[in-house]
Amino acid sequence: MLSYVVRRMLAMVPTLLAISFIIFVIIQLPPGDYFESYMAELQSQGESVDKGKIEFLRQQYGFDRPFLEQYAFWVWGLLQGDLGYSFEFRLPVNEVVGDRLYLTALVSVATIIFTWLIAFPIGLYSAARQYSWGDYTLTFVGFIGLATPNFLLALVLLYLANVIFGTSIGGLMAPEYIDQPWSQGKILSVLEHLWIPVIVIGTSNTAGMIRRLRANLLDELEKQYVVTGRAKGLSPVRLLLKYPFRLALNFFVADIGSLLPSIISGAAVVEIVLSLPTTGPMLLAALRSQDMYLAGSFLMFLAFLTVIGVLLSDLALAMLDPRIRLQGGTTR
Repeated sequence: MLSYVVRRMLAMVPTLLAISFIIFVIIQLPPGDYFESYMAELQSQGESVDKGKIEFLRQQYGFDRPFLEQYAFWVWGLLQGDLGYSFEFRLPVNEVVGDRLYLTALVSVATIIFTWLIAFPIGLYSAARQYSWGDYTLTFVGFIGLATPNFLLALVLLYLANVIFGTSIGGLMAPEYIDQPWSQGKILSVLEHLWIPVIVIGTSNTAGMIRRLRANLLDELEKQYVVTGRAKGLSPVRLLLKYPFRLALNFFVADIGSLLPSIISGAAVVEIVLSLPTTGPMLLAALRSQDMYLAGSFLMFLAFLTVIGVLLSDLALAMLDPRIRLQGGTTR
């Protein structure tokens, strides 16, 4: 196990280097840079542009250097923990991400818990009571959840929350708590607004997870070891939970590789509709304005979480399912 982890950790180094190069190339593909976009924006507003100052800033941040020098400068800063400077926000990237990262993680973790608490019991029931009225009803509700656009559900819940509960529309807190230090009132305001994005983002995820769990459980319940256990007189609940449910969780564990970065990146479209101060809209704005250090550093952080998540999922799969081995070769 230890040797496998060491080999995988060593393999992460060239993987992340290759990803960093691809990210930097893609960010540099659009013509021009942030300063050219900034000059065009000022000119469209009828404001004067100090080209000497713009050229000084371009030289200060290395935009006049060759491509490989810019890439090496960026990677070297990442290795030292320096994520660069955000020109759009005029702050270091670390400070720009700040509370947005915490709020995104809060929304995502709450959504994951909400999804699992609903999907697991319903998926178990639908598989154990296949073709019953309950199964048909829950399947119908699940299809509605899959078919309903998240942004439409977000608008409906915003209206209902404002009309019924008097909750301010949009955001993760009341307007008076924005940019204020954390306090009991601010925490309660966040909790008051949190349920809307959790339900909106979690609805489609829950519906999809129920269908996958039901399908996996039905496949396991048809296998010979389940038939043998039923013939030996095992109780239905114990027979369902002991092995079929455990093996049906393989795809949940395998999703850890995409789960970790999704906790940080969030659901950008829903976050824009709900005006959430999270990282999804920030990343889109950085890509539009060619704020390369902010966009590139955030994408690299997502890539790092992905490779870590894939390693964790492989280890967890080996622990969950005895049929999965970390070493190659055959077993005699």
